[in-house]
Amino acid sequence: MTSIITGDIINSRNIETQHWMPILKSILNKYGIEPLQWEIYRGDSFQLEVHPTEALLAAIYIKASIRSIEELDVRLAIGIGEKTYVSEKITASNGTAFINSGECFEGLKKSILAIKSPFSDFDMYMNLMLDLAQLTMNNWTQKSSEIVKIAIENPNATQKQMAKWLNKTQSSVSKSLKIAGFDEIMKIEKYYRAQIAKLC
Repeated sequence: MTSIITGDIINSRNIETQHWMPILKSILNKYGIEPLQWEIYRGDSFQLEVHPTEALLAAIYIKASIRSIEELDVRLAIGIGEKTYVSEKITASNGTAFINSGECFEGLKKSILAIKSPFSDFDMYMNLMLDLAQLTMNNWTQKSSEIVKIAIENPNATQKQMAKWLNKTQSSVSKSLKIAGFDEIMKIEKYYRAQIAKLC
């Protein structure tokens, strides 16, 4: 099994492309090679293939990275399933992972982060958790998004180290992570990772 993340940048037309495109490309490059494992198309849409256990953390990381740019956000649909046709370009590959991702993306309305897999009960529980998480995530400020991004990039870093990198006090880093609901969101990610590992 694999997972396909389909996404697009919200408000991309309000910001000049050079302010966000290099950041998006650098994020996607962390997960694989273009265009085999990721591709940007239609200007501000993209697809990324990652292992199912990594998919939710990748989505949270993408969201934090994009929200650290003023005015921008991102819609993300995680599709889990099989990859039955492999092309040189991910956007030309196919299988149930791609179908689930596409259907999930088309179904995004108020929720801008959701999952569709072959496991309907799992989807129901996870999407309920993600809806609740988005009450916080969709209100992340640029500052808190940047700190969440750095915390994900450096999972073993202490708040003291992060404060030094950001030229902030430890208490301000701690406060930003608390306001961002970082610990609670990482608990959801850990639950997701454990459950999908059993199912896949």
